[in-house]
Amino acid sequence: MNRDLAADAALGNSQIHRFLILQKELDADDGELTRTRKVRRRHIAEKYAVLVDALYSDKTSCFIETQMRFEDGRTGTVSADLRIMEAKTYSVAAAREAA
Repeated sequence: MNRDLAADAALGNSQIHRFLILQKELDADDGELTRTRKVRRRHIAEKYAVLVDALYSDKTSCFIETQMRFEDGRTGTVSADLRIMEAKTYSVAAAREAA
């Protein structure tokens, strides 16, 4: 994906640099999605602020503990130490020459 972005003059600087995989799927029961499966961005930004901050720091992992609601109404806590990974990025000029 980053190679394709680098080849586009307008999107070349929009490459993904760092990413992580959440410890659970986003769920409407937890208020993270609407019932039509759209992401509730404000809620996500608040709930996962520690992860967003870690992505923009030099950390290589980040601990998070979140509440989750099960379909039957029970609640529980999920915690994980998530690894932050570096994505391969491409030079915008080099990608254009290769295309």
